[in-house]
Amino acid sequence: MPANLSPEYKSAQDAFRRAREPPEKLECLREMLRTIPKHKGTEHLQADIKTRIKELTEELGGPRKGASRSGPELAIRPEGAAQIALIGPPNAGKSSLHARLTGSHAVAGPYPFATKFPLPGMLAYEDVQFQLVDLPPVSADYIEPWMAGTLQNADAVLLVVDLSDPDCVDELEAVERRLEEKKVSLLARIPGRTDTVLEVPPDGGSGGPPAENLEDPFRLRLPALLVASKADLYSDPEAELAAFRELAPDPFVSLAVSTETGRGIDDLGGALFELLEVVRVYSKMPHHPADMSRPFTLRRGGTVREVAQLVHRGLASELKFARVWGPSAEFDGQQVSGDHIVRDRDVVELHW
Repeated sequence: MPANLSPEYKSAQDAFRRAREPPEKLECLREMLRTIPKHKGTEHLQADIKTRIKELTEELGGPRKGASRSGPELAIRPEGAAQIALIGPPNAGKSSLHARLTGSHAVAGPYPFATKFPLPGMLAYEDVQFQLVDLPPVSADYIEPWMAGTLQNADAVLLVVDLSDPDCVDELEAVERRLEEKKVSLLARIPGRTDTVLEVPPDGGSGGPPAENLEDPFRLRLPALLVASKADLYSDPEAELAAFRELAPDPFVSLAVSTETGRGIDDLGGALFELLEVVRVYSKMPHHPADMSRPFTLRRGGTVREVAQLVHRGLASELKFARVWGPSAEFDGQQVSGDHIVRDRDVVELHW
């Protein structure tokens, strides 16, 4: 039976996908349950929503009476312009890359599964910060049961592989297959169409997602950047990467890097910036110079109203107009409405 989902439900579902904080997610889930059509075709989805509501309610309620929280945090609170998860097979070089990029104390050892729990760190790119989270490796035999929950806060994935490993193609396919089992799909942009992404199916081939997954609000779809680590171990990294791409024709943007020599390390920040289509906007008070020290960040296509929500969520609905300087303005100080689309390095003066 067709689901025939209502516009109200779809709006609540879109809000859930954008939500980052647990209370906000819980509110969206309740709205999804309230607005979903109640018939046999949505019974499974209704059950999934109720399960998520129960899990989030228990999480927000804290430990049960007589119990106490113990162990490391498995859900990392997002910071910076975006949260990027480092994922890869055992001994791919994830932790060494994380340590080099963020200055963290990630455990990097010549043995598998040295990383046990999520470890956050910050990568600076120009005047924005990306949060990189090192995660335990994924193999054909094992993926941490909590990993899909941890990835709920991620905006993208650094998919790390070691091209010097003769099994690297099979290992990459195993990682993607394991993630698919957890309802995590990896995406890449279609060349020349930066507003569109390609979903990678479980077999690693080309094509779109199965039709039944299109309305699944709990499937994660994360853009991925493929990083070929340990580039110092092969004489021609670009040729090795090209050969790998022929054998594993995933459509991800890819880079060859080395934590030993520094090759490609400085390119990762810019590659993430482009992958996530980050837009920086600087705020300005009337009759004062702009604050260029700390930009607000959103995604390409974002509006002045979204900037207002970042500046002061409680006053966003009271926005009257804004003045804009920069790439999106026809002239300096142009007066615009909340629907005006901002561009990278715009300066915005909000008027409530």
